[in-house]
Amino acid sequence: MSLTKFRSSSLSLAIGTLLAGCVAGPAPANYRAGLYAPHQIAADTGGHPEGDWIDAPATVGGAPACNGQVPSELATYRRAPISEFTSVNAPLAPGDRLSIRILGDSDRLSGTYVVETDGTVRLRGIAPTRAGGGSLQDIEAVLRDRLLQAGIVKPLRNAVSVSLIEASGVSVAVSGAVFEPSAVRAGERTPESRIGLKEGAVTGDANTARSVATAIRAAGGVRPDADIHRVYLLRNGAYVELDLSGLVHGAAARDVPITSGDRIIVPSRSCFDARLARPTPLTPPGIRVYMSNLTRSANNNAGAAIGKETTSLPYGTRFLQALVAANCVGGSYMQSDRRAVLISRNPINGRSVVIERDIEKLVRLADRDDYDPYLMPGDAIACYDSRWTNFSEAVGIVSQGISTVTPAILLDNAL
Repeated sequence: MSLTKFRSSSLSLAIGTLLAGCVAGPAPANYRAGLYAPHQIAADTGGHPEGDWIDAPATVGGAPACNGQVPSELATYRRAPISEFTSVNAPLAPGDRLSIRILGDSDRLSGTYVVETDGTVRLRGIAPTRAGGGSLQDIEAVLRDRLLQAGIVKPLRNAVSVSLIEASGVSVAVSGAVFEPSAVRAGERTPESRIGLKEGAVTGDANTARSVATAIRAAGGVRPDADIHRVYLLRNGAYVELDLSGLVHGAAARDVPITSGDRIIVPSRSCFDARLARPTPLTPPGIRVYMSNLTRSANNNAGAAIGKETTSLPYGTRFLQALVAANCVGGSYMQSDRRAVLISRNPINGRSVVIERDIEKLVRLADRDDYDPYLMPGDAIACYDSRWTNFSEAVGIVSQGISTVTPAILLDNAL
Protein backbone atom coordinates (compact mmCIF):
# COMPACT_ATOMS: atom_id res chain seq x y z
CA MET A 1 0.00 0.00 0.00
CA SER A 2 1.34 3.43 -0.92
CA LEU A 3 1.63 6.18 1.63
CA THR A 4 -0.99 8.23 -0.24
CA LYS A 5 -3.52 5.41 -0.19
CA PHE A 6 -2.79 4.73 3.46
CA ARG A 7 -3.35 8.35 4.38
CA SER A 8 -6.61 8.37 2.43
CA SER A 9 -7.82 5.25 4.23
CA SER A 10 -6.71 6.67 7.57
CA LEU A 11 -8.58 9.89 6.87
CA SER A 12 -11.76 7.97 6.07
CA LEU A 13 -11.38 5.94 9.24
CA ALA A 14 -10.75 9.10 11.26
CA ILE A 15 -13.83 10.84 9.91
CA GLY A 16 -15.99 7.79 10.66
CA THR A 17 -14.59 7.48 14.15
CA LEU A 18 -15.02 11.18 14.90
CA LEU A 19 -18.62 11.15 13.70
CA ALA A 20 -19.34 8.07 15.78
CA GLY A 21 -17.86 9.79 18.80
CA CYS A 22 -20.35 12.64 18.49
CA VAL A 23 -23.43 10.41 18.44
CA ALA A 24 -25.29 9.67 21.67
CA GLY A 25 -26.46 6.11 22.23
CA PRO A 26 -30.18 5.24 22.12
CA ALA A 27 -32.26 5.82 25.23
CA PRO A 28 -32.85 2.65 27.27
CA ALA A 29 -36.07 0.67 26.82
CA ASN A 30 -38.01 -0.51 29.86
CA TYR A 31 -40.96 -2.66 30.75
CA ARG A 32 -43.80 -0.48 31.96
CA ALA A 33 -44.23 -2.83 34.92
CA GLY A 34 -40.88 -1.59 36.24
CA LEU A 35 -42.24 1.90 36.96
CA TYR A 36 -42.27 2.59 40.67
CA ALA A 37 -42.44 6.38 41.01
CA PRO A 38 -44.06 9.04 38.80
CA HIS A 39 -40.75 10.94 38.50
CA GLN A 40 -39.26 8.11 36.46
CA ILE A 41 -41.10 9.27 33.31
CA ALA A 42 -39.81 12.37 31.50
CA ALA A 43 -42.12 12.54 28.50
CA ASP A 44 -42.74 16.06 27.09
CA THR A 45 -40.31 17.67 29.51
CA GLY A 46 -37.71 19.51 27.45
CA GLY A 47 -36.30 16.70 25.35
CA HIS A 48 -34.89 14.30 27.92
CA PRO A 49 -34.02 10.89 26.44
CA GLU A 50 -37.11 8.70 26.65
CA GLY A 51 -36.81 5.14 25.40
CA ASP A 52 -39.61 2.75 24.59
CA TRP A 53 -41.98 1.68 27.35
CA ILE A 54 -42.91 -1.91 26.67
CA ASP A 55 -45.86 -3.69 28.20
CA ALA A 56 -44.55 -6.45 30.47
CA PRO A 57 -45.58 -10.08 30.05
CA ALA A 58 -48.97 -10.91 31.55
CA THR A 59 -47.35 -12.90 34.35
CA VAL A 60 -45.69 -9.78 35.79
CA GLY A 61 -48.10 -6.96 36.51
CA GLY A 62 -47.13 -3.38 37.13
CA ALA A 63 -47.98 -1.39 40.22
CA PRO A 64 -51.71 -0.55 40.10
CA ALA A 65 -53.36 2.51 41.58
CA CYS A 66 -53.27 2.86 45.38
CA ASN A 67 -54.93 -0.25 46.72
CA GLY A 68 -54.20 -1.29 50.30
CA GLN A 69 -55.21 -4.83 51.19
CA VAL A 70 -55.44 -6.77 54.44
CA PRO A 71 -53.01 -9.73 54.44
CA SER A 72 -54.96 -12.92 53.80
CA GLU A 73 -53.17 -14.83 56.57
CA LEU A 74 -54.86 -12.67 59.20
CA ALA A 75 -58.04 -14.66 58.57
CA THR A 76 -56.60 -17.40 60.80
CA TYR A 77 -55.84 -14.97 63.65
CA ARG A 78 -58.11 -13.38 66.25
CA ARG A 79 -58.35 -9.61 66.14
CA ALA A 80 -57.56 -8.29 69.61
CA PRO A 81 -58.12 -4.87 71.19
CA ILE A 82 -54.99 -2.76 71.40
CA SER A 83 -55.22 -2.83 75.20
CA GLU A 84 -54.32 -6.53 75.07
CA PHE A 85 -50.96 -5.63 73.51
CA THR A 86 -50.20 -2.51 75.58
CA SER A 87 -50.15 -3.80 79.14
CA VAL A 88 -48.24 -1.82 81.76
CA ASN A 89 -45.46 -4.41 81.77
CA ALA A 90 -44.16 -5.55 78.39
CA PRO A 91 -44.00 -9.35 77.96
CA LEU A 92 -40.75 -10.91 79.17
CA ALA A 93 -38.31 -12.30 76.61
CA PRO A 94 -35.18 -14.49 76.54
CA GLY A 95 -32.20 -12.56 77.84
CA ASP A 96 -34.19 -10.44 80.31
CA ARG A 97 -32.58 -10.25 83.77
CA LEU A 98 -34.86 -10.68 86.77
CA SER A 99 -34.41 -10.18 90.47
CA ILE A 100 -36.22 -12.98 92.35
CA ARG A 101 -36.53 -12.67 96.14
CA ILE A 102 -37.85 -15.41 98.42
CA LEU A 103 -39.19 -14.28 101.80
CA GLY A 104 -36.88 -15.48 104.56
CA ASP A 105 -34.18 -16.60 102.10
CA SER A 106 -30.97 -14.66 101.79
CA ASP A 107 -28.85 -16.43 99.20
CA ARG A 108 -30.02 -20.02 98.57
CA LEU A 109 -32.70 -19.20 95.99
CA SER A 110 -32.89 -15.43 95.97
CA GLY A 111 -30.75 -13.73 93.36
CA THR A 112 -30.52 -12.50 89.78
CA TYR A 113 -31.79 -14.80 87.02
CA VAL A 114 -31.70 -14.59 83.25
CA VAL A 115 -34.61 -15.82 81.13
CA GLU A 116 -33.27 -18.75 79.12
CA THR A 117 -33.45 -19.06 75.33
CA ASP A 118 -36.45 -21.39 75.74
CA GLY A 119 -38.27 -18.71 77.76
CA THR A 120 -37.89 -20.35 81.17
CA VAL A 121 -36.33 -19.41 84.50
CA ARG A 122 -34.56 -22.16 86.42
CA LEU A 123 -34.63 -22.19 90.24
CA ARG A 124 -33.14 -25.01 92.24
CA GLY A 125 -35.63 -27.49 93.64
CA ILE A 126 -38.44 -26.90 91.11
CA ALA A 127 -39.03 -27.51 87.42
CA PRO A 128 -38.15 -24.75 84.93
CA THR A 129 -40.77 -22.02 85.05
CA ARG A 130 -42.12 -20.41 81.90
CA ALA A 131 -41.41 -16.68 81.83
CA GLY A 132 -41.01 -15.60 78.19
CA GLY A 133 -44.18 -14.04 76.78
CA GLY A 134 -45.70 -13.50 80.21
CA SER A 135 -45.65 -10.61 82.65
CA LEU A 136 -43.82 -10.18 85.94
CA GLN A 137 -47.07 -10.84 87.77
CA ASP A 138 -47.57 -14.09 85.86
CA ILE A 139 -44.18 -15.57 86.72
CA GLU A 140 -44.43 -14.33 90.29
CA ALA A 141 -47.72 -16.19 90.79
CA VAL A 142 -46.45 -19.40 89.15
CA LEU A 143 -43.22 -19.39 91.19
CA ARG A 144 -45.17 -18.89 94.43
CA ASP A 145 -47.45 -21.84 93.67
CA ARG A 146 -44.58 -24.16 92.75
CA LEU A 147 -42.44 -23.22 95.74
CA LEU A 148 -45.46 -23.63 97.97
CA GLN A 149 -46.15 -27.12 96.57
CA ALA A 150 -42.48 -28.04 97.09
CA GLY A 151 -42.73 -26.94 100.72
CA ILE A 152 -40.03 -24.31 100.28
CA VAL A 153 -42.15 -21.27 101.22
CA LYS A 154 -45.12 -20.67 103.49
CA PRO A 155 -48.51 -19.63 102.07
CA LEU A 156 -47.86 -15.93 102.47
CA ARG A 157 -48.97 -13.31 99.99
CA ASN A 158 -45.49 -11.81 99.61
CA ALA A 159 -43.58 -15.09 99.75
CA VAL A 160 -42.12 -14.44 96.27
CA SER A 161 -41.35 -11.13 94.58
CA VAL A 162 -40.06 -10.72 91.02
CA SER A 163 -38.78 -7.48 89.51
CA LEU A 164 -37.16 -6.61 86.19
CA ILE A 165 -33.52 -5.53 86.19
CA GLU A 166 -32.87 -5.36 82.47
CA ALA A 167 -34.97 -5.81 79.31
CA SER A 168 -32.77 -7.30 76.59
CA GLY A 169 -33.12 -7.14 72.84
CA VAL A 170 -35.73 -9.37 71.20
CA SER A 171 -35.96 -11.30 67.93
CA VAL A 172 -39.00 -10.57 65.75
CA ALA A 173 -39.92 -11.13 62.11
CA VAL A 174 -40.78 -8.18 59.87
CA SER A 175 -42.32 -8.66 56.41
CA GLY A 176 -44.21 -6.71 53.78
CA ALA A 177 -43.38 -3.25 52.41
CA VAL A 178 -39.99 -2.82 54.08
CA PHE A 179 -36.64 -2.65 52.32
CA GLU A 180 -35.11 -5.69 54.07
CA PRO A 181 -37.84 -8.10 55.23
CA SER A 182 -36.21 -10.53 57.65
CA ALA A 183 -35.88 -11.62 61.26
CA VAL A 184 -34.34 -8.73 63.21
CA ARG A 185 -33.18 -7.85 66.70
CA ALA A 186 -34.84 -4.86 68.32
CA GLY A 187 -33.65 -3.20 71.51
CA GLU A 188 -30.19 -4.80 71.51
CA ARG A 189 -27.85 -3.15 74.01
CA THR A 190 -24.15 -2.44 73.98
CA PRO A 191 -22.04 -3.54 76.95
CA GLU A 192 -21.72 0.10 77.99
CA SER A 193 -25.49 0.52 78.25
CA ARG A 194 -26.21 -2.63 80.25
CA ILE A 195 -28.33 -1.86 83.30
CA GLY A 196 -27.03 -2.72 86.77
CA LEU A 197 -23.52 -3.74 85.75
CA LYS A 198 -21.99 -0.56 87.16
CA GLU A 199 -24.77 0.86 89.29
CA GLY A 200 -25.17 -2.20 91.49
CA ALA A 201 -28.57 -3.62 92.40
CA VAL A 202 -31.35 -1.81 90.56
CA THR A 203 -35.02 -2.45 89.87
CA GLY A 204 -36.92 -1.55 86.73
CA ASP A 205 -35.91 -0.87 83.14
CA ALA A 206 -37.48 0.90 80.17
CA ASN A 207 -36.04 -0.43 76.91
CA THR A 208 -37.86 1.93 74.56
CA ALA A 209 -36.13 0.35 71.57
CA ARG A 210 -38.18 -2.83 72.06
CA SER A 211 -41.00 -1.47 69.92
CA VAL A 212 -42.73 -2.00 66.59
CA ALA A 213 -41.16 1.12 65.05
CA THR A 214 -37.62 0.10 66.03
CA ALA A 215 -38.11 -3.38 64.57
CA ILE A 216 -39.34 -1.85 61.30
CA ARG A 217 -36.26 0.39 61.13
CA ALA A 218 -34.07 -2.66 61.79
CA ALA A 219 -35.67 -4.27 58.72
CA GLY A 220 -34.48 -1.39 56.52
CA GLY A 221 -37.47 0.90 57.17
CA VAL A 222 -40.73 1.17 55.28
CA ARG A 223 -40.77 1.65 51.51
CA PRO A 224 -42.63 4.61 49.91
CA ASP A 225 -45.49 2.25 49.01
CA ALA A 226 -46.07 1.13 52.62
CA ASP A 227 -49.47 1.49 54.29
CA ILE A 228 -48.36 2.96 57.62
CA HIS A 229 -51.97 3.55 58.66
CA ARG A 230 -52.44 -0.21 58.99
CA VAL A 231 -49.47 -2.07 60.43
CA TYR A 232 -50.17 -5.49 61.94
CA LEU A 233 -48.57 -7.00 65.05
CA LEU A 234 -49.13 -10.75 65.50
CA ARG A 235 -48.67 -12.63 68.78
CA ASN A 236 -49.95 -15.98 70.11
CA GLY A 237 -52.74 -16.42 67.57
CA ALA A 238 -53.98 -12.82 67.86
CA TYR A 239 -53.23 -9.60 66.01
CA VAL A 240 -53.70 -5.89 66.47
CA GLU A 241 -53.89 -3.17 63.81
CA LEU A 242 -51.70 -0.11 64.46
CA ASP A 243 -51.78 3.35 62.91
CA LEU A 244 -48.16 4.54 62.94
CA SER A 245 -48.66 7.46 60.55
CA GLY A 246 -48.15 9.92 63.40
CA LEU A 247 -44.49 8.91 63.61
CA VAL A 248 -44.03 10.16 60.04
CA HIS A 249 -46.30 13.20 60.01
CA GLY A 250 -45.51 14.56 63.48
CA ALA A 251 -48.74 13.55 65.21
CA ALA A 252 -49.56 11.21 68.08
CA ALA A 253 -48.96 7.51 67.49
CA ARG A 254 -49.11 4.48 69.74
CA ASP A 255 -45.95 2.45 69.33
CA VAL A 256 -46.50 -0.94 70.99
CA PRO A 257 -43.82 -2.84 72.97
CA ILE A 258 -42.81 -6.16 71.42
CA THR A 259 -41.48 -9.46 72.71
CA SER A 260 -39.54 -12.36 71.26
CA GLY A 261 -41.46 -14.31 68.63
CA ASP A 262 -43.70 -11.45 67.54
CA ARG A 263 -44.41 -10.87 63.84
CA ILE A 264 -44.90 -7.51 62.13
CA ILE A 265 -46.55 -7.13 58.72
CA VAL A 266 -46.41 -3.83 56.82
CA PRO A 267 -48.89 -3.96 53.90
CA SER A 268 -48.25 -2.23 50.57
CA ARG A 269 -50.56 0.36 49.02
CA SER A 270 -49.01 -0.44 45.61
CA CYS A 271 -48.29 3.22 44.90
CA PHE A 272 -45.53 5.73 45.65
CA ASP A 273 -45.91 8.20 48.53
CA ALA A 274 -43.19 10.88 48.41
CA ARG A 275 -43.85 11.73 52.08
CA LEU A 276 -42.23 8.40 52.98
CA ALA A 277 -39.07 9.19 51.00
CA ARG A 278 -37.32 11.04 53.83
CA PRO A 279 -35.76 10.14 57.21
CA THR A 280 -38.41 9.42 59.87
CA PRO A 281 -38.75 7.00 62.82
CA LEU A 282 -40.15 4.46 60.31
CA THR A 283 -37.86 5.04 57.30
CA PRO A 284 -34.10 4.57 56.82
CA PRO A 285 -31.90 7.54 57.79
CA GLY A 286 -29.63 7.03 54.80
CA ILE A 287 -29.04 4.85 51.77
CA ARG A 288 -26.10 3.34 49.89
CA VAL A 289 -25.97 3.72 46.10
CA TYR A 290 -23.50 2.65 43.42
CA MET A 291 -21.80 5.35 41.35
CA SER A 292 -19.65 5.41 38.25
CA ASN A 293 -18.17 8.59 36.76
CA LEU A 294 -15.78 7.84 33.91
CA THR A 295 -16.01 11.16 32.05
CA ARG A 296 -12.93 12.89 30.70
CA SER A 297 -12.68 15.12 33.76
CA ALA A 298 -12.43 12.03 35.97
CA ASN A 299 -10.67 9.05 34.43
CA ASN A 300 -11.60 6.75 37.32
CA ASN A 301 -13.85 6.72 40.37
CA ALA A 302 -10.95 7.52 42.69
CA GLY A 303 -10.19 10.61 40.65
CA ALA A 304 -13.85 11.55 40.79
CA ALA A 305 -13.73 11.43 44.60
CA ILE A 306 -16.31 8.66 44.70
CA GLY A 307 -15.75 6.80 47.93
CA LYS A 308 -17.67 5.35 50.85
CA GLU A 309 -18.76 8.76 52.12
CA THR A 310 -19.94 9.89 48.69
CA THR A 311 -22.09 6.83 48.05
CA SER A 312 -23.72 7.06 51.48
CA LEU A 313 -26.53 9.57 50.96
CA PRO A 314 -29.41 10.81 53.12
CA TYR A 315 -32.70 9.07 52.41
CA GLY A 316 -34.78 11.39 50.23
CA THR A 317 -31.84 12.30 47.95
CA ARG A 318 -32.87 12.86 44.34
CA PHE A 319 -31.08 11.92 41.14
CA LEU A 320 -29.68 15.42 40.49
CA GLN A 321 -28.24 15.72 44.00
CA ALA A 322 -26.52 12.36 43.59
CA LEU A 323 -25.09 13.47 40.25
CA VAL A 324 -23.50 16.43 42.00
CA ALA A 325 -22.06 14.06 44.62
CA ALA A 326 -20.62 11.95 41.77
CA ASN A 327 -18.96 15.04 40.18
CA CYS A 328 -21.07 14.66 37.06
CA VAL A 329 -22.31 18.27 37.17
CA GLY A 330 -20.24 21.36 36.39
CA GLY A 331 -16.79 21.74 34.90
CA SER A 332 -16.05 22.93 31.38
CA TYR A 333 -19.09 24.04 29.40
CA MET A 334 -17.85 21.88 26.52
CA GLN A 335 -18.88 18.94 28.69
CA SER A 336 -22.30 20.33 29.54
CA ASP A 337 -24.21 17.93 27.29
CA ARG A 338 -23.40 14.90 29.41
CA ARG A 339 -26.04 12.32 30.15
CA ALA A 340 -26.58 10.06 33.13
CA VAL A 341 -28.57 6.95 33.86
CA LEU A 342 -30.27 5.76 37.02
CA ILE A 343 -30.60 2.01 37.46
CA SER A 344 -33.35 1.12 39.89
CA ARG A 345 -35.63 -1.79 40.73
CA ASN A 346 -39.34 -1.82 41.50
CA PRO A 347 -39.48 -3.36 45.00
CA ILE A 348 -43.09 -4.45 44.54
CA ASN A 349 -42.53 -6.81 41.62
CA GLY A 350 -38.72 -6.91 41.26
CA ARG A 351 -38.70 -5.44 37.73
CA SER A 352 -35.69 -3.20 36.98
CA VAL A 353 -35.70 0.09 35.06
CA VAL A 354 -32.94 2.27 33.59
CA ILE A 355 -33.81 5.97 33.50
CA GLU A 356 -31.72 8.37 31.36
CA ARG A 357 -31.54 12.12 31.83
CA ASP A 358 -29.76 14.99 30.09
CA ILE A 359 -27.78 16.46 32.99
CA GLU A 360 -27.74 20.05 31.75
CA LYS A 361 -31.50 20.04 31.11
CA LEU A 362 -32.02 18.59 34.58
CA VAL A 363 -30.06 21.56 35.97
CA ARG A 364 -31.64 24.28 33.81
CA LEU A 365 -35.34 23.44 33.46
CA ALA A 366 -37.70 24.78 36.13
CA ASP A 367 -39.96 21.71 36.22
CA ARG A 368 -37.08 19.37 37.13
CA ASP A 369 -38.94 18.03 40.19
CA ASP A 370 -41.43 16.36 37.87
CA TYR A 371 -38.79 14.04 36.41
CA ASP A 372 -36.03 14.03 39.05
CA PRO A 373 -36.52 10.62 40.71
CA TYR A 374 -35.92 9.82 44.37
CA LEU A 375 -33.12 7.36 45.01
CA MET A 376 -33.87 4.06 46.71
CA PRO A 377 -31.40 1.81 48.57
CA GLY A 378 -29.19 -0.11 46.16
CA ASP A 379 -29.78 2.16 43.15
CA ALA A 380 -26.90 2.74 40.70
CA ILE A 381 -25.82 5.90 38.86
CA ALA A 382 -23.56 6.17 35.81
CA CYS A 383 -22.43 9.30 33.95
CA TYR A 384 -21.67 9.32 30.21
CA ASP A 385 -19.17 11.47 28.31
CA SER A 386 -20.30 14.60 26.52
CA ARG A 387 -20.16 14.73 22.70
CA TRP A 388 -17.14 17.02 22.84
CA THR A 389 -15.36 14.62 25.17
CA ASN A 390 -16.20 11.76 22.84
CA PHE A 391 -14.87 13.82 19.93
CA SER A 392 -11.64 14.53 21.80
CA GLU A 393 -11.25 10.87 22.68
CA ALA A 394 -11.86 9.87 19.05
CA VAL A 395 -9.22 12.35 17.84
CA GLY A 396 -6.76 10.94 20.35
CA ILE A 397 -7.43 7.35 19.33
CA VAL A 398 -7.09 8.10 15.59
CA SER A 399 -3.96 10.20 16.09
CA GLN A 400 -2.37 7.51 18.17
CA GLY A 401 -3.21 4.86 15.57
CA ILE A 402 -1.79 6.90 12.67
CA SER A 403 1.38 7.82 14.54
CA THR A 404 1.95 4.17 15.40
CA VAL A 405 1.38 2.73 11.92
CA THR A 406 2.97 5.45 9.70
CA PRO A 407 6.62 4.78 10.75
CA ALA A 408 6.19 1.13 9.85
CA ILE A 409 4.85 2.07 6.37
CA LEU A 410 7.69 4.48 5.76
CA LEU A 411 10.19 1.88 6.82
CA ASP A 412 8.59 -0.66 4.48
CA ASN A 413 8.74 1.79 1.55
CA ALA A 414 12.39 2.50 2.27
CA LEU A 415 13.20 -1.18 1.99
